[in-house]
Amino acid sequence: MIPFNHPPYTGNEDHFVLDAMRGSKLCGDGPYALKCQKWFEDQLGCLKTLLTPSCTHALEMAAILIDIQPGDEVIMPSYTFVSTANPFVLRGAKVIFVDIRPDTMNIDETLIEAAITDKTKAIVPVHYAGVSCDMDTIMRIADKYKLFVVEDAAQAFYSYYKNEPVGTRGHLAAFSFHETKNVTSGGEGGLLIINDKRFVQRAEIIREKGTNRSQFFRGMVDKYTWVDVGSSYLPSEIQAAYLYGQLLNAEKIQAKRQEIWHSYYNGLSNLVQRGLIELPTVPEDSTHNAHMFYLKVDDIEHRTLFLNHLKVAGILAVFHYVPLHSASAGKQFGKFSGVDKFTTKESSRLVRLPLYYSMSLKDYESVIKATIEFFNQV
Repeated sequence: MIPFNHPPYTGNEDHFVLDAMRGSKLCGDGPYALKCQKWFEDQLGCLKTLLTPSCTHALEMAAILIDIQPGDEVIMPSYTFVSTANPFVLRGAKVIFVDIRPDTMNIDETLIEAAITDKTKAIVPVHYAGVSCDMDTIMRIADKYKLFVVEDAAQAFYSYYKNEPVGTRGHLAAFSFHETKNVTSGGEGGLLIINDKRFVQRAEIIREKGTNRSQFFRGMVDKYTWVDVGSSYLPSEIQAAYLYGQLLNAEKIQAKRQEIWHSYYNGLSNLVQRGLIELPTVPEDSTHNAHMFYLKVDDIEHRTLFLNHLKVAGILAVFHYVPLHSASAGKQFGKFSGVDKFTTKESSRLVRLPLYYSMSLKDYESVIKATIEFFNQV
């Protein structure tokens, strides 16, 4: 069976993990955590980055930093993972869902302004499949209405928008290092990206259980104490060591994923010309990171038949999110703004094909072959 995913592993991780295990510090913000954060700050050119146990935790920190209060409203797409919404719901916010664009599956930036009320506090764009949202438009709207922008860039590590790293336009952003992402910190992990200097000092406090411990270790205060709300948002040094090993091979990982992505695209293009499927659209101003490869079929019934065909062929492919506004919790904690023209329709047509760093040429050629066989029978 060709799996849908296999966690990335380069062999470089062993040395760093073992070194961390034998070191004198296993808790958060050890030498490897600091190296990872420095790597990202250099790569992104942002003010500050902080490793977290998950992308969800990074978004929870963002919700606290922008002072989400009960009754506030936060705008985001419904076509996303529940972790985009939960951090804001936990603070008492109401989620306002906006329809997506059918070409990129990202939030439709032209519909955001109509969803804004006097209760709106933030916009949370989600960069689906590592393809950037239209951040120029989103930031113009945010500036006009004095709103915060928190980028859910969970899938967008190594993606670019107008030659700038995704995650550096909003006030705050979050990456994911889950085992399904391009790089991982041992299965789980995340990163908070801070682009607004107002949040740097408080982010460290929130992350350190609400204490000014980081300032103490820098000699800025003579003792540390509880000064704000917070929680334990630090990953272990072993997680950071695993991630550091992957970061040193990030370009190698990216090159392999791009090879697979383009092989899928070129190998299946004939099916597009025959009108049998649709393939991903990448706008000219965006450079994607080959996080995933998906195709779209006619409808949900067709999708079920296709997934079953691949399963029989020994290939595990999957569909993706069930729109949040259709879930029971989505109805309780949010509402859809305007008309659901594309969110439900497009999500029911989408199929994700296997794509992972260790995938062999034989395996992805087998996926292409099985896909063509299915549509030749239709």
